[in-house]
Amino acid sequence: MVFLCLSLALGLVTHYVAAVVTSTLDDLIGKQFDFVVVGAGAGGGVIANRLTEDPDVSVLLIEAGGSNEGVLDVAAPGLVNLLVNSAWDWNFTSTPQTALNNRTLSVSRGFILGGTTSINQMVYTRGSSEDYDLWANITDDEGWSWDSLQKYIRKNERFTSPADHHNTTGQFDPDVHSFDGIVDVSLQGFSTGIDNRTIQTTSELSEEFPFNLDMNSGYQLGIGWVQATIGNGTRSSSAATYLGPSFISRPNLHVLLNTRVLRILQTENKQPNFRTVEFTQDSGETTHTVTASKEVIISAGTIMTPHILMHSGIGDSEELDLLGIRIVHHLPSVGKNLTEQPIVRNKWLVNSTDTLETIARNDTLLAEVTEEWERRRMGPLVDPPLSFIGWLRLPDNSSIFQQVPDPAAGPNTSHYELIVTNGALAQPAPATGNFLTFSTSVSSPTSRGSVFLNSSNPLQYPLINFNLFSTTFDRFTVREAFRNTKRFLAAHSWDGYILAPPTNATTDEELDEYINENAATENHPVGTAAMASKSAAYGVVDPDLRVKGLSGLRIVDAFYEM
Repeated sequence: MVFLCLSLALGLVTHYVAAVVTSTLDDLIGKQFDFVVVGAGAGGGVIANRLTEDPDVSVLLIEAGGSNEGVLDVAAPGLVNLLVNSAWDWNFTSTPQTALNNRTLSVSRGFILGGTTSINQMVYTRGSSEDYDLWANITDDEGWSWDSLQKYIRKNERFTSPADHHNTTGQFDPDVHSFDGIVDVSLQGFSTGIDNRTIQTTSELSEEFPFNLDMNSGYQLGIGWVQATIGNGTRSSSAATYLGPSFISRPNLHVLLNTRVLRILQTENKQPNFRTVEFTQDSGETTHTVTASKEVIISAGTIMTPHILMHSGIGDSEELDLLGIRIVHHLPSVGKNLTEQPIVRNKWLVNSTDTLETIARNDTLLAEVTEEWERRRMGPLVDPPLSFIGWLRLPDNSSIFQQVPDPAAGPNTSHYELIVTNGALAQPAPATGNFLTFSTSVSSPTSRGSVFLNSSNPLQYPLINFNLFSTTFDRFTVREAFRNTKRFLAAHSWDGYILAPPTNATTDEELDEYINENAATENHPVGTAAMASKSAAYGVVDPDLRVKGLSGLRIVDAFYEM
């Protein structure tokens, strides 16, 4: 695949964002900040930007990773998988997963300005309107409903023409999008050999696999064109947008890179006020503190947010006591409820050379398409490897619903996801053959895991246990999703194209063996700082995102209802 070869070896020196205006420790001496934001990813970048719209409000944004400036693999969407296990990845690893033959799984999270928005696959999916309405119901706060959030969704989005400027009529619904927001969103900018086959199949098998004009309308069911956070063939990350040149140069916004936050401390011993941040820039040899006059906002992600909270003494008192961490606030939901989408990346051998493997195996061709992207922002590197995405449900009469209730938010919300890629997503790519990847993923998973501390040392990575396939629903759904994929690819649209399936497994037992050896995570972890109603005895934050039972501390992060 395109992303196999080390692109930096091509000698490219073009910079892809304007110079980042950042601060040093010396710059902070004597400065007062109204807000300190921890983590410059999807949440932190937005918060820092919006707060500093008021010139009288000062913000310090702290990021553990470095700058995104000039990083080709970040900027060029087609090189995205070079970022996995790179210097811009935290490179976490899960605990052995019992249901997957005790395999450990890599956990990819962004270690760079922009956080995971700088290394993810860029797919832009809002989800089902029923998901949002469920949040509103669980939290007793109508502000989280689909309709209430539309003005913010539109304020965020700037839908733009794809890189090749082709006619997009019939590929999306302009009525459900904004064209004057901040983050660029666009459609595929380089056509592939599977495009027509996929669309034709949604017509041929329309009852089971209907075409969805725009899954971001709130109605997500069906198969449609991928929309991605890309503008002019370039990644539109939090760093490139909310922290872009016109914003990051604000005099009231200070950005501190390569800085690990260790703990959040009580301020002036006034319990339960937490407005002081302890951090290090030299692996703990020296530590420093900064205090916000108003609030500290943690946006460190699903893994590191609970990690920081627990090292601050905020979590399950019995568990923290076992590690010798002084308890300052008993909040047992911290780190619990870890929810992830299990995924199997199914590679079908195909009768074609027009797949991404052809570029991956040819250094000269890779150099040519990279030069084309550098010069014109055109060619195969303008898109992520994904072409189409599908959101589908199990039949209402599925046997699994005789055992467990339907976990989806409503009848128009999917149980599983199909992700279509014109090539193998493996790294490195298979040595021979050309492939079509039909990934199958559980979009309404019921398994729950946890993030917990490995020791009392805040610089040591936490224990990440997804507890994948710990429920019968998740395993049943992956099996059925694979079988449904076989039906999709048996359509006449694929005649002569498919040479061999990824496995000949047909029985549940055979499919389970295949799943156990090949399942991974979709790198969509949520839930470890869950939002719940103000009156609920569980949860980490209330609907205003304040940490329950504390003042001066909020979390703006990847939450999930309990």
